[in-house]
Amino acid sequence: MTWSIHLKPGEHTITAHPSETLLESALREGLIIPHGCRTGACGSCKGRILEGLIDFGPYQEQTLTEAERRQGFALFCCAKPLSNLLIECQDLKKSNGAEVKTLPARVQSLELLNEDVMLMTLKLPANENFTFQAGQYIDILLKDGLRRSFSLANPPANNSFLELHIRKVDGGLFTSQVFNELKEKTILRIQGPLGTFCLQPEQEKPIIFMAGGTGFAPIKSIIEHHIKQEQSHRPLMLYWGARSLNGLYLKDLALSWQQEYPFFTFTPVLSQPQPEDHWTGRTGYVHQAILDDFSDLSSYQIYACGSPEMIQSGQDTFIQQGLHPENYFTDAFLFQAPSSGTPTQP
Repeated sequence: MTWSIHLKPGEHTITAHPSETLLESALREGLIIPHGCRTGACGSCKGRILEGLIDFGPYQEQTLTEAERRQGFALFCCAKPLSNLLIECQDLKKSNGAEVKTLPARVQSLELLNEDVMLMTLKLPANENFTFQAGQYIDILLKDGLRRSFSLANPPANNSFLELHIRKVDGGLFTSQVFNELKEKTILRIQGPLGTFCLQPEQEKPIIFMAGGTGFAPIKSIIEHHIKQEQSHRPLMLYWGARSLNGLYLKDLALSWQQEYPFFTFTPVLSQPQPEDHWTGRTGYVHQAILDDFSDLSSYQIYACGSPEMIQSGQDTFIQQGLHPENYFTDAFLFQAPSSGTPTQP
């Protein structure tokens, strides 16, 4: 059985399978619903069910409140149809032509960036033209229908290989394999590109990037893509937060950008620096460092990638300091053990 889903505004109708989320159904038929984590944590895909019945799925309760549910809201990355539906989704777009593909990928290299972060490079089949936008991610398809999502850290111009930054998760099904068992030349199955955490090219406002841990990966892709374009000196400011210095696993790369490009600045922030770090830089929460440096955020855009808690803290405080909500772009990473089947990273 399939269900008919009508999306407003506009006159878009898609077919949904009971096993698919509303987001998966839309993406399969070439419609882009704003989304980030695909785990019900970031809230990017929140919309309203105007008619019909759904299964709300395993969403995060802090992202979809009971009051919002009573008003008809749902998270389209989690919700599945139980009948024909009429739904309301803002910022609905047609696909930009980047086809979502399911492909084999060979593990080309594995490099420890620190004890908790592995740089995994994947090689795609030579006859495949895999195009993506800076900031998007792929899913690695595992057995029993499980999938793990990882942001692409390389810019689109360098797409002969795919670069992933994989954080070790205690008890994680896939990350345990990556750190303990996976070998070069292993064949994996991937699906992508996915996600809408991409630079808005029509804007020229200065950009503040806020990264937490491996949330640096998609931001790295966006910054390197911007640098390669050489069409704009739009100011870029990176605030990268970690507990200790070891967590800033590619800080030398960020420092090299700052030295080479006058439009780019880098501010590292440590929340729990260790004695061996000999740290004399900024301390505390990374979102607070931004608030301390910008008394008025009304003329900026902020791109934030990291934990749901970091994303939410930024949203609550940046808007109070003048940021327009439509200028806050987010990608929330959720790290979980394998039992739930939720992606470890978006």
